[in-house]
Amino acid sequence: MAAGGGDPAASPMKTPSWAVRIRGADGEIAGAGILLTPDQVLTCAHVVDRAADRLTAEFVGAADHSVPAVRARVDGTAYVPETRDADGDPSGDVALLRLERPRPAEETVRLHRLSAPGREVRMYGFPYAHNGGIWFRSTVVGGCGRDGQVQLSPVNPGELASPGCSGAGVADSRTGEVIGMVLSGQLDQHGNRFSFMSPAETIARHLPRLKPRIVGPTAVDERLLPAADGASQDLLDEPFAQRLAAWLRDDGSQVKISVVEPGDDARAATLRRAITLADRELRTAVSIDRASLDPPGTVPSAGGHDLAVDASGLTAAEIAERIAERIGLWQHPEHPPLDRIRASKTSLNLVVVGVDEAADPPDLLDLLDVLRAGGSRLLLVFRTAGDCHRRARERLLARPARERRARLVERLRDITGPLAEDLHERLAAVVPSGVRPLDSELVAAHAALAALLRADEDDRERDDDRDGDRHHDRERDRDRDGDRDRDRDRDKDWRYDQDQDWHHGHDHDRDQDRRHDRDGGLHQDRRQVRGRDQDRRQAHDRDQDRGQARGPVQDRQHGRDRDRGHDPVEDRKQARAPGRAPGHTPDLDRYELLADRVAGRLRAGVAELDRLRDRRDELAGRLRGYHVLHQHSLEGEEDPAVDDLYLRAHALLRTRPCDVRAAEAAVDAYTRRVEEHGGGDTR
Repeated sequence: MAAGGGDPAASPMKTPSWAVRIRGADGEIAGAGILLTPDQVLTCAHVVDRAADRLTAEFVGAADHSVPAVRARVDGTAYVPETRDADGDPSGDVALLRLERPRPAEETVRLHRLSAPGREVRMYGFPYAHNGGIWFRSTVVGGCGRDGQVQLSPVNPGELASPGCSGAGVADSRTGEVIGMVLSGQLDQHGNRFSFMSPAETIARHLPRLKPRIVGPTAVDERLLPAADGASQDLLDEPFAQRLAAWLRDDGSQVKISVVEPGDDARAATLRRAITLADRELRTAVSIDRASLDPPGTVPSAGGHDLAVDASGLTAAEIAERIAERIGLWQHPEHPPLDRIRASKTSLNLVVVGVDEAADPPDLLDLLDVLRAGGSRLLLVFRTAGDCHRRARERLLARPARERRARLVERLRDITGPLAEDLHERLAAVVPSGVRPLDSELVAAHAALAALLRADEDDRERDDDRDGDRHHDRERDRDRDGDRDRDRDRDKDWRYDQDQDWHHGHDHDRDQDRRHDRDGGLHQDRRQVRGRDQDRRQAHDRDQDRGQARGPVQDRQHGRDRDRGHDPVEDRKQARAPGRAPGHTPDLDRYELLADRVAGRLRAGVAELDRLRDRRDELAGRLRGYHVLHQHSLEGEEDPAVDDLYLRAHALLRTRPCDVRAAEAAVDAYTRRVEEHGGGDTR
């Protein structure tokens, strides 16, 4: 049973009780609907338009196997027609019908909030020739458009939602919960087939009266909602908002780490605004309209995140349970949520605010690392750039980047090594007639490999510099501690030479003052060293979103540099070093695409050269066979003209690299002459 309702999606072996067939005044099927309450049916607005003023709801899954028909009408103002913005993005297309006679409560179903990226879903509609209804299967592709609609891809081409399916309920195959409503199907000019649905959250935004019939946790924690008084609505850190919106529109970065310090009201308000606008249920109509007054590039996509959690005071287990519930992993509750998440192989776009304020930050980092390894995208917000922030950057950004770079280095070594050797071996054997030149591709691969190796060397040098700084600090501390011990010994000897009764209190105070002076100097030196180290670490570790004092242009450039792995502090350090260019981390995305392209072209080139080499061997065998036939046909006589043709073809086939086209022409000339000679003898 559905939570608080009747039959959920039910078995695909039977007709769901909540499935409704809607007919218009002409008796034709106009579409489908979902029975949400005993007297309310959810459907598409265009189904209502098609049915004109007379609507009939037919219940094909009734318990008594009859098909009751009930008159219906639009329920007051619960009608949101489809509209399109300047870019052609659709919005709305939902309507609520009121039945003249109620149906049994056990036939109803509730909508369920559920993040289901990559999941299989099914829908029950009434296409042509299937008046009794039929199941369609699809896979969730992802969100599309500013209204928060979701794109579906049919499992098979014949399962594309067609007329008669609009308004059908979309059920998650794993949980059986109805998570949305079919809007339409589309076959584009390239032959691609897609369906579209309006998820429960988007339906709730268009028809707020349905929220009591929608269950499941919301995507945004209440603590992350904007203040009710709207006091912070005018605060906006525009560069920060642009970078948040870019991540929420999937700018290609998997993990983004930001710092929003306590008291930074502008950044805090900007973060809450981005989280709200990226939620399908919370975003406003104004944020959907292209003519919005929001600064350009600051409005994220609807559904840009699947879940936004405030981690303050929560344990990693509580956050894991929240994630598991959001992605529909409530089966097998006896298993720990982390095990369920790991076994499900489900990814999501997750926002976690206050990572360093969680009850157990190390355990939370373990959870986040599991999610990252599983393909989830993470937007992590810290309150301070402290140890937890640095550990997160190392574990979730630096280490995966190094591992990714190492894998890329191995790929490029394979391309420039064994794969290039295979190519050169073939090029030494045959002339590459009709094969695309690959020299420039190999040069690009060598250059990319050299850049990556230089980056590795720079990293090692930076690590050595940091180790040297730490070693120098330890040596200086030991020297100062030794000086302090020697001074203490001298003070001790001096005190014993004096009248201890008179000098005891005075010398003790003076000795403490001296130690305080020395320790103060030592602590001051340490503070200076630590301050410099902290400045370097914070400049290196702090999120690219910092730097509000910069103007928007400089801040965007700074953000782009940091996104590419460019470290301004390290650049200044290297720029001061004579003979060294500023450090730069290569663009791994670009180099991975380069590796894919070069490897593909090299393999294609090797395959084509193999075909030429096989053709050369085939021609050599043909030449030998015809030569034997010719020798038998001569019966001891000589034919210099034919012999010259043979010697030319033989020489071309023996030459390295072999010009297969020229050799083929020579072999053809020889075999024709042999055939002509043999034909003459026959006559």
